[in-house]
Amino acid sequence: MIELKKVNIYIDGACSGNPGPGGYGIVIEYNGKKMEKSGGFNNTTNNRMEIMAAIIALESLTEKCSVIVFSDSQYLVNAIMKGWVQRWKANGWMRNRKEEALNPDLWEKMLIICGRHEVKFKWIRGHEGHEENERCDQLARKASMKTDLPVDTGYKK
Repeated sequence: MIELKKVNIYIDGACSGNPGPGGYGIVIEYNGKKMEKSGGFNNTTNNRMEIMAAIIALESLTEKCSVIVFSDSQYLVNAIMKGWVQRWKANGWMRNRKEEALNPDLWEKMLIICGRHEVKFKWIRGHEGHEENERCDQLARKASMKTDLPVDTGYKK
Protein backbone atom coordinates (compact mmCIF):
# COMPACT_ATOMS: atom_id res chain seq x y z
CA MET A 1 0.00 0.00 0.00
CA ILE A 2 1.39 3.39 -1.00
CA GLU A 3 1.59 5.97 1.77
CA LEU A 4 -0.06 9.21 0.75
CA LYS A 5 1.69 12.54 1.06
CA LYS A 6 0.44 14.45 4.10
CA VAL A 7 -0.59 18.00 3.26
CA ASN A 8 -1.96 20.77 5.48
CA ILE A 9 -4.05 23.43 3.80
CA TYR A 10 -5.06 26.67 5.48
CA ILE A 11 -7.76 28.80 3.89
CA ASP A 12 -9.73 31.96 4.48
CA GLY A 13 -12.26 34.04 2.62
CA ALA A 14 -13.03 37.73 2.88
CA CYS A 15 -15.74 39.94 1.49
CA SER A 16 -16.11 43.72 1.54
CA GLY A 17 -19.83 43.85 2.04
CA ASN A 18 -21.66 40.58 1.83
CA PRO A 19 -22.26 40.35 -1.07
CA GLY A 20 -19.50 42.48 -2.48
CA PRO A 21 -15.94 42.20 -3.75
CA GLY A 22 -14.40 39.10 -2.21
CA GLY A 23 -11.14 37.26 -2.00
CA TYR A 24 -9.63 34.04 -0.79
CA GLY A 25 -6.25 33.19 0.65
CA ILE A 26 -4.54 29.81 0.75
CA VAL A 27 -1.41 28.45 2.41
CA ILE A 28 -0.45 24.91 1.40
CA GLU A 29 2.09 23.21 3.64
CA TYR A 30 3.93 20.06 2.60
CA ASN A 31 7.21 18.60 3.77
CA GLY A 32 8.23 21.78 5.59
CA LYS A 33 7.57 24.05 2.60
CA LYS A 34 4.74 26.53 2.11
CA MET A 35 3.04 27.78 -1.02
CA GLU A 36 0.55 30.65 -1.12
CA LYS A 37 -2.34 31.36 -3.49
CA SER A 38 -5.01 34.02 -3.63
CA GLY A 39 -7.69 35.40 -5.89
CA GLY A 40 -11.05 37.04 -5.82
CA PHE A 41 -14.31 37.95 -7.48
CA ASN A 42 -16.23 41.16 -8.06
CA ASN A 43 -19.62 40.27 -6.57
CA THR A 44 -19.67 37.31 -4.23
CA THR A 45 -20.10 36.28 -0.60
CA ASN A 46 -17.75 35.37 2.21
CA ASN A 47 -19.06 31.79 2.29
CA ARG A 48 -18.44 31.38 -1.43
CA MET A 49 -14.87 32.58 -0.96
CA GLU A 50 -14.31 30.08 1.85
CA ILE A 51 -15.56 27.21 -0.32
CA MET A 52 -13.67 28.48 -3.37
CA ALA A 53 -10.43 28.61 -1.38
CA ALA A 54 -10.79 24.95 -0.42
CA ILE A 55 -11.61 23.90 -3.99
CA ILE A 56 -8.69 25.78 -5.53
CA ALA A 57 -6.27 24.48 -2.91
CA LEU A 58 -7.36 20.87 -3.35
CA GLU A 59 -7.36 21.19 -7.15
CA SER A 60 -3.73 22.33 -7.01
CA LEU A 61 -2.61 18.96 -5.63
CA THR A 62 -1.19 16.86 -8.47
CA GLU A 63 -1.64 13.44 -6.86
CA LYS A 64 -3.85 11.78 -4.26
CA CYS A 65 -2.91 13.08 -0.81
CA SER A 66 -3.95 12.83 2.82
CA VAL A 67 -5.12 16.37 3.52
CA ILE A 68 -6.26 18.39 6.49
CA VAL A 69 -7.99 21.63 5.51
CA PHE A 70 -7.99 24.20 8.31
CA SER A 71 -10.67 26.87 8.10
CA ASP A 72 -12.27 29.41 10.43
CA SER A 73 -15.58 28.86 8.63
CA GLN A 74 -17.89 26.65 10.65
CA TYR A 75 -20.27 26.68 7.66
CA LEU A 76 -17.64 25.02 5.47
CA VAL A 77 -16.25 22.61 8.04
CA ASN A 78 -19.64 21.46 9.34
CA ALA A 79 -21.14 21.15 5.87
CA ILE A 80 -18.46 18.64 4.92
CA MET A 81 -17.67 16.87 8.19
CA LYS A 82 -21.28 16.55 9.39
CA GLY A 83 -22.49 15.36 6.00
CA TRP A 84 -24.76 18.31 5.30
CA VAL A 85 -23.56 18.66 1.72
CA GLN A 86 -24.25 15.03 0.87
CA ARG A 87 -27.74 15.37 2.37
CA TRP A 88 -28.43 18.61 0.47
CA LYS A 89 -27.36 16.96 -2.77
CA ALA A 90 -29.47 13.85 -2.10
CA ASN A 91 -32.45 16.17 -1.49
CA GLY A 92 -32.04 18.00 -4.80
CA TRP A 93 -29.99 20.81 -3.23
CA MET A 94 -32.64 21.58 -0.65
CA ARG A 95 -31.70 22.20 3.02
CA ASN A 96 -35.21 21.23 4.04
CA ARG A 97 -38.60 21.16 2.33
CA LYS A 98 -38.74 24.94 1.91
CA GLU A 99 -35.14 26.24 1.79
CA GLU A 100 -32.73 25.79 -1.08
CA ALA A 101 -29.14 25.00 -0.21
CA LEU A 102 -26.83 27.88 -1.06
CA ASN A 103 -23.83 27.53 -3.36
CA PRO A 104 -24.70 24.19 -4.99
CA ASP A 105 -22.33 24.93 -7.89
CA LEU A 106 -19.36 25.08 -5.51
CA TRP A 107 -20.52 22.18 -3.34
CA GLU A 108 -20.73 19.97 -6.45
CA LYS A 109 -17.10 20.80 -7.25
CA MET A 110 -16.13 20.26 -3.62
CA LEU A 111 -17.62 16.77 -3.51
CA ILE A 112 -15.77 15.80 -6.69
CA ILE A 113 -12.40 17.15 -5.58
CA CYS A 114 -12.73 15.69 -2.06
CA GLY A 115 -13.30 12.31 -3.71
CA ARG A 116 -9.80 12.49 -5.21
CA HIS A 117 -8.07 12.75 -1.83
CA GLU A 118 -8.40 11.68 1.77
CA VAL A 119 -9.67 14.96 3.20
CA LYS A 120 -10.57 16.10 6.70
CA PHE A 121 -11.72 19.61 7.53
CA LYS A 122 -10.84 21.13 10.88
CA TRP A 123 -12.19 24.33 12.33
CA ILE A 124 -9.81 26.86 13.87
CA ARG A 125 -10.88 30.07 15.55
CA GLY A 126 -10.18 33.03 13.28
CA HIS A 127 -8.22 36.09 14.33
CA GLU A 128 -6.67 34.28 17.29
CA GLY A 129 -3.05 34.63 16.19
CA HIS A 130 -2.77 31.36 14.24
CA GLU A 131 0.08 32.20 11.84
CA GLU A 132 -1.23 30.49 8.70
CA ASN A 133 -4.83 31.59 9.28
CA GLU A 134 -3.69 35.19 9.74
CA ARG A 135 -1.66 34.97 6.53
CA CYS A 136 -4.66 33.58 4.62
CA ASP A 137 -6.76 36.46 5.95
CA GLN A 138 -4.17 38.96 4.67
CA LEU A 139 -4.06 37.29 1.26
CA ALA A 140 -7.87 37.19 1.02
CA ARG A 141 -8.33 40.83 2.01
CA LYS A 142 -5.65 42.00 -0.40
CA ALA A 143 -7.19 39.97 -3.24
CA SER A 144 -10.65 41.40 -2.52
CA MET A 145 -9.32 44.94 -3.01
CA LYS A 146 -8.10 44.44 -6.56
CA THR A 147 -9.88 46.61 -9.11
CA ASP A 148 -10.00 44.08 -11.96
CA LEU A 149 -11.79 41.20 -10.23
CA PRO A 150 -13.76 38.79 -12.43
CA VAL A 151 -17.48 38.23 -11.93
CA ASP A 152 -18.51 35.25 -9.79
CA THR A 153 -20.84 33.77 -12.39
CA GLY A 154 -22.11 31.14 -9.95
CA TYR A 155 -23.31 33.66 -7.39
CA LYS A 156 -27.07 34.06 -7.26
CA LYS A 157 -28.73 36.64 -5.03
